[in-house]
Amino acid sequence: MQWVEITIVTTEDASDAICEMLAQVGADGIAVADPFEIARIIEDPESLAYADEGYIDSLGTDVTVKAYFAEFDDGIRLGPKSEEYIDPEGVGNIYGNIVDTRMKVDDAIELVKQKLSDIGQFLPVGEGLKSWKYVADADWENEWKKDYKSFRISDRVIICPSWEEVAAAEDDIVVKLDPGSAFGTGTHETTSMCAALLDENIRPDDKILDLGTGSGILAIICDKLGAGHVEAVDIDRLAVDVAKDNCSNNGCTDIDCYVGELKNVKANDYTLIVANIIADIIAQIASDVPGRLADGGRFICSGIINTKREKVEKALSEAGLRIIECREKNDWLAYICE
Repeated sequence: MQWVEITIVTTEDASDAICEMLAQVGADGIAVADPFEIARIIEDPESLAYADEGYIDSLGTDVTVKAYFAEFDDGIRLGPKSEEYIDPEGVGNIYGNIVDTRMKVDDAIELVKQKLSDIGQFLPVGEGLKSWKYVADADWENEWKKDYKSFRISDRVIICPSWEEVAAAEDDIVVKLDPGSAFGTGTHETTSMCAALLDENIRPDDKILDLGTGSGILAIICDKLGAGHVEAVDIDRLAVDVAKDNCSNNGCTDIDCYVGELKNVKANDYTLIVANIIADIIAQIASDVPGRLADGGRFICSGIINTKREKVEKALSEAGLRIIECREKNDWLAYICE
């Protein structure tokens, strides 16, 4: 097996859609260098980062996305591996029809180019696919670390990679996070909005379900903010393994991490369910959420691009969930419902 690195040069407007596309195609890892995000972090008065004079200007305006795919004797591995999911037949709901596919490298490159062209019909994709090459394991496994630094994700919570130390205030909560793959580092708008809502709403007696936990970041934040009980569930066995490691590294060994989806969770009296997934899945599961909530329970959902707003709000309303707050960040939305 060897690794193929695909480099895409794009715009900030299209970068999220491109990362979503690459994840759906089946990238084993995605690294993003976004000069606008780096500038926002550095210029934030509460930021923990700093830079030499002229550094921000030197970043330019292009967003560089690098995707990494495993190549075997019979070709590039595309799509999710159905054996890693609790319900293989349901994988297509998230990833479309590319599941357990092998394709020659040239054909895989053409597939990515075609999907970039599709995105280009409604977003400016910029230069697009710039190059591809074979890389060693260590190259891609460490590539994303170059731009992953400590940052404050909410008023009290700091996300810090394990190879860094951070000077935290007495009331700060530090989450050590090594995602290991594209399962969530906390830098995306949807995760930061969820983190802020959790920071403001967690109560000591809360019984919480983190649905679609990914790296486990939100479950860990809930635990460190003092929730009484936290469960973390994901349909992807690899994600659950990553989440378990991250929970252990943060001393959150009481978090119950397991493979499953909403219909498989262990209780029906959660005081708070948080789901940072994608809009279509939120709309699909909305009707089942109230049955898993305790009386007065709340539902926090994010991962909702603004073009899906109407669909999600309609599904939430039909499920009997009332939106009590909406957060917006760039093109993304997060809701807290009861």
